[in-house]
Amino acid sequence: MGSSLPESGATRVQAVPPGRTNATAHTKHNERPSRDIRLFWCANAADSLGSQASGVVLPLLLLGLGYSPAVVGVVAGVSTATGLVLGPLVAVPADRGARKRVMFWSAVVSALAMGSVAVALAVVEGRPSLVHLLTAVLVERTATACYEAAARGTVALISTPGNLPRVVAGLEAGDRGALVAGPALGGMLYQASRALPFVLDAVSYVVTAVCVRAMRSDLRADATDPADGADSADGAPEPASSPAPAPASSPASSPVSPPAPRSARGTWSALAAEASAGFRLVRATPLLRLVLVWTTTVNGVLAALYYDAVFTLQERGHGGTPMGLVLALSGAAGLAGSLAAPRLVRRLSPARAVVAVSWLMIPLAAALATAGGPWTYGALFGGFCLIMPLATVILQARAIQGTPPALQARAGSVLATAAGGAAAMAPALSGLLTAHAGAAVPALACAGVLVLLALHTTFGATRVLTKDVPARGRGA
Repeated sequence: MGSSLPESGATRVQAVPPGRTNATAHTKHNERPSRDIRLFWCANAADSLGSQASGVVLPLLLLGLGYSPAVVGVVAGVSTATGLVLGPLVAVPADRGARKRVMFWSAVVSALAMGSVAVALAVVEGRPSLVHLLTAVLVERTATACYEAAARGTVALISTPGNLPRVVAGLEAGDRGALVAGPALGGMLYQASRALPFVLDAVSYVVTAVCVRAMRSDLRADATDPADGADSADGAPEPASSPAPAPASSPASSPVSPPAPRSARGTWSALAAEASAGFRLVRATPLLRLVLVWTTTVNGVLAALYYDAVFTLQERGHGGTPMGLVLALSGAAGLAGSLAAPRLVRRLSPARAVVAVSWLMIPLAAALATAGGPWTYGALFGGFCLIMPLATVILQARAIQGTPPALQARAGSVLATAAGGAAAMAPALSGLLTAHAGAAVPALACAGVLVLLALHTTFGATRVLTKDVPARGRGA
C-alpha cells in the first residue's frame, strides 16, 4: 500500500551494467519502447493504482471498525518503518542476481496479503481482527519493500542509454496517473463495499506479477565484485585484487574440501558490509550525493507542506473533499509534467534545468503561507508537481548512468531510505510548527530550506551534471 501524498518521484534511482562513454551520442531518443519496457510500465502503473486505492481507505476502515487515531498512526508508522529498514537488506540478493525472482514472489505475497483482507471483510461479518489487519499490512509492506528494492536497477537492464529519460518519465507518468485515479477509485469502491479497494489492490499485484514473469530479460547485471566501486571517489569500480593462493598444505587447496563454516557473527558482519556498500558508494560519489540531498530535501518539504495544508484546511472547517481536490490537481499536473519531461530533457541543459526547478519551487512554497482555500492549495501543489518531473527525470537518468552494476539496488535503497525517512518525519515537524507558531510558519520554513537547496544545487549541479558519465544500459 502506498501513500496518497505528492512525492518528488526521485526515489526510483536505478543502476545498470557498464558500457561505453557518451551516453546519448550514438543512441536515438525516439526509439520504440521494447516489450519489456512496456511490461515494466504496466507493472508499475498497476502496482501504483492498487496501492493508492487501498492506501487512502485503510485509515477509514480502521476508524470505521472503532479503532482510535492512535492505532491508525501506529499501523501507518510501523508499516513505513518496515519498508525503510528492509530495503537495504533485500537489495543484497537483488544485486547478486535474484532480482526477477524477488520481484515476482514479492508481488504474489502482496496479492495474497491484500486478498486475505478482502476475504475477511466480505465473509467474516466485515470485522477482521486488528491482529489480522496488522499482520496483513506488515506482510504486504515487507513484500512491497522487497519488490521495490529488487526493482531498482531494472530500467537500464531493459533500456538503451538514449532511451533512459523516456523510460523514467513513463514510470513517473504511471505514478502520477495513479495519484489522480487511485484515491477517487478507492473511495468509490469503498462506498460500494469495504472489501472492493482491497480486491483491486490484490488484482493489481497479480497484474504486476504476471508482467514481471512475462519479461524476457532475466534482469541480471553483469557479474562483478559486489564491493566494486564502494570506495571510489567518482563512482567507478576499482579493480578487485586477486586472492592470494592458498598454501599447498592448506585444506583449501583441495578442490573437494568443503568451505570452512562461517560463524553467525561472521555471516551478519558480511551481510552488514554488503548492505553498507551502497552507502559507501553514495558517500563517495558527488553525483549520487547531489541526488541524495535533492531527493531527501524535496520529499521532506513536500510532506511537510502537504500536512500543513491538511491542518490548515481542517482548522478552517473544510472536510476531506478539499484534500481530494488538492491531490487530484497535483496528480494531473504531475502527469502533464512527466509526459512533457522527455522532450524538455532533450532540449535543455541538465544542470540549468535542475537549477531552474530548484529556484522555481521557492516562491511556490512561500505562497502556500498565504493560501486560503482548496483551489489555491491545489494550484500551488500543482505547480510543484508540474515542474518537478523535469528535474527528477534528469537526476534519475544521470544516477542510472553513474552507478556501477554490482551496486544497483543497494545504492538505490540508500537514496530511497533517506527520502522516505525525511517524508516520514516531516509531518510531525509540520504539526509542531503549526501548533506552536501558526499555520503559515511551516510553509515559510520550507521556503527557507528550499533556498538552501537551490544554492547547493546551483553550485553542485553545475559541477557534477556537466561531466560525462559512462553509458550504462542494454546495448551500451
